[in-house]
Amino acid sequence: MMSDYAIEIQGLSKSFGKKQVLNGLTMNVPWGETFAFLGRNGEGKTTTIRMVLGLLARDEGTLRVGGMSPDSDALKIREQVGYLAEDQHTFGWMTVEEVIGFTSAFYPTWDKDYCQKLTADLDLPMKTKVKNLSKGQNVRLGLLLALAHRPKIVVLDDPTLGLDPIMRKAFIRDIIQHLQGEGVTVFLSTHLLYEIEPVADRIAILDGGCIIREAPTEKLLENIKKFVIALDSLEKVSTLNCLLDFVVSGRQIALVAERAAETRDTLRQLGVGFEENNMSLDSIFEAYVVGNRGKIHG
Repeated sequence: MMSDYAIEIQGLSKSFGKKQVLNGLTMNVPWGETFAFLGRNGEGKTTTIRMVLGLLARDEGTLRVGGMSPDSDALKIREQVGYLAEDQHTFGWMTVEEVIGFTSAFYPTWDKDYCQKLTADLDLPMKTKVKNLSKGQNVRLGLLLALAHRPKIVVLDDPTLGLDPIMRKAFIRDIIQHLQGEGVTVFLSTHLLYEIEPVADRIAILDGGCIIREAPTEKLLENIKKFVIALDSLEKVSTLNCLLDFVVSGRQIALVAERAAETRDTLRQLGVGFEENNMSLDSIFEAYVVGNRGKIHG
């Protein structure tokens, strides 16, 4: 029987020496969604992914991928999962054609016809040695190797790192939308938030070793707003308790609230005039991880 979630993580912890990287991380990735896993560099995104794939042991917690445990079913999980790492390397002395032939032998579900289609779609030079490929061609080759066995889950760990802006946008637009059209679950770790905002179904923000917010992207954008008020209203709004961030600039205060409807009603009840602005995913992420949280103060 299929699990309710593609990836289930409960109470995941991991330390390297005295440094604790993950501390009780809990999240569930629904089947068929594009799930964006966000966090600053060094927060443990790649560590989490390596444990999901069974490449790294965890200290505490439970993990299931496609209903299976990485402890006992690591090989089966890798058959069902396509993985593209940020620094993925393959055999430089092989040609693209040879690497594809070599990799296909490890996957009983390798789809030769689909592989040929991907080769054409991704414009890969089959006779070129891997060491002579450009960065963009290397990423496209890695993507082919991650997809040609028709995985149900695709894990992308900062896959556009090192690509130029146009190639990044093409990757996000074309590849992610293609996977969505195929009904594939996409688990995407990235720091390029403005580029994944249009394609991510759900967002999870990792900070301090745990998930501090997880929600559908539309709900996140709907519920979190910026309210700009006059500085002389500071005392009136000092009791607001749903703030992620506030910034004083000249004679104005910009408030970022995670419960926009409640904040809107409260400001009106207090007789405080305001200008309400939408937030980008990038700005929301920044408010969560570096914002002045809590109650406002002078």
